[in-house]
Amino acid sequence: MTDADNYNESKFMRKAKENPFVPVGMAGFFAIVGYRLYKMKSRGDTKMSVHLIHMRVMAQGFVVGAMTIGVIYSMYRDFVVKPREAQKALEPK
Repeated sequence: MTDADNYNESKFMRKAKENPFVPVGMAGFFAIVGYRLYKMKSRGDTKMSVHLIHMRVMAQGFVVGAMTIGVIYSMYRDFVVKPREAQKALEPK
């Protein structure tokens, strides 16, 4: 592996640790798209455009949900956990 490959891999891992719901959103997106592409064979009378629109809406909904949960988690971490830790650090022992 070159240094550029190592840098990109470590950058992805660092970003994944900072925002753990981004990889979850990406994985869910690809899982939904893959499943719906697999199910395309047995779509019956449904038009192709309707099938693709449903697939896109499901995938986008999953990603938006993961992003929302990630924002709520980071707000909890920044506004509840960190102030509590700071307050404990200021208390005399």
